[in-house]
Amino acid sequence: MHILEDLKLRGLIQQTTDEEGIKQHLDENIVTLYAGFDPTADSLHIGHLVPILMLKRFQQAGHRPIALIGGGTGMIGDPSGRSTERQLNDLATVQHFSDRIKEQLAKILNFDEGENAAVARNNFEWLSKMTIIDFLRDTGKHFGINYMLAKDSVESRLENGISFTEFTYMILQSVDFLNLYEKENCTLQVGGSDQWGNITAGMELIRRKKSGEELEAKAYGLTVPLITKSDGTKFGKTAGGAVWLDPAKTSPYEFYQFWINTDDRDVIRFLKFFTFVGLDEISELEKELETAPEKRIPHKRLAEEMTKMVHSEAALQQALKITEALFSGEIQELNGEEIEQGFKDVPSITKEKQEVGLIDLLVEAKIASSKRQAREDIQNGAIYINGTRNQDLAHVIDVADRIDDKFTIIRRGKKKYFLIRFQ
Repeated sequence: MHILEDLKLRGLIQQTTDEEGIKQHLDENIVTLYAGFDPTADSLHIGHLVPILMLKRFQQAGHRPIALIGGGTGMIGDPSGRSTERQLNDLATVQHFSDRIKEQLAKILNFDEGENAAVARNNFEWLSKMTIIDFLRDTGKHFGINYMLAKDSVESRLENGISFTEFTYMILQSVDFLNLYEKENCTLQVGGSDQWGNITAGMELIRRKKSGEELEAKAYGLTVPLITKSDGTKFGKTAGGAVWLDPAKTSPYEFYQFWINTDDRDVIRFLKFFTFVGLDEISELEKELETAPEKRIPHKRLAEEMTKMVHSEAALQQALKITEALFSGEIQELNGEEIEQGFKDVPSITKEKQEVGLIDLLVEAKIASSKRQAREDIQNGAIYINGTRNQDLAHVIDVADRIDDKFTIIRRGKKKYFLIRFQ
């Protein structure tokens, strides 16, 4: 199947500048394309996955992707999709963010040697060398104010105000497309639908700057839809905040849980958007959802595919192990690292490594409201230590009850977990 046909069937094409022209261009050439990622944090989040995976889809179809890290534009701030100005970070912070993002991109895209190996570029390399005179004479003169004001990213900000700094963002991004066109023969830019104005501005700059030198300068743009959830809430957000690609910010277990808890109304769409599972197989998974929704087979497939791709097979197996342990109550099967992941958000206290009576610990950790309540809970069989019921009123928590000599998990009733950290 042609790459564009596959993207259409998956619902991944929002806009194209010239669909027939793009198809012919892809058929006749190994095309170099790019998507940009501004380093506004030290990690990308799952909202970035669609453009990253677009690069990967084109790479698997035999084309050459460039992951452009906005070390320069990241110091300016993209007004697209925002109602207020971004906070400006200093150079050292942006460079640190850029390095971290490059590492994450390398985990998903194939940066190995080969004809269509992905490459990472940083626009700080050329934007930092541009003087204000260069900017105004060689680039700014090609952009009419009325043309810029008509762009959605600018027009939507006029009421609340937009600084000259952010107003010039589309010009800088246009310079990126021109630079990659000239130096790497990059002829296609992909991005979210909020980037349409910036993409078309870049194409216009290429046309104006290069058409005199070439018979017909050819550059193309393609956008992917901004992902929404059926319940109206923003995709990629949880009660705890963004879902990050960095395992130190969102653990593989939390990442897995995010995907497996996908709404039934969204799971088939997300399989199409985010995975490389074939469309025929996705149709079979849709039938499974209709006939046996309680088995959540599509949800498991989605969670497994995403966790394995973004993290690793080992991280997926760890997430599955934690999930099974929490379901079965077999907490003692987990090691310290897995305890950290699985019980990150439960109530916890930190104690010195010394023996402590179970009754005293229940009160100190606010698991029980009083010693009397603690005794009743123990006698009634409501207290579990590392998954094992304990009805001994005289029990003392010691090294034998500490997993990896660091953690003890207390459960009260069926679902109320508490983490005791020992240091």
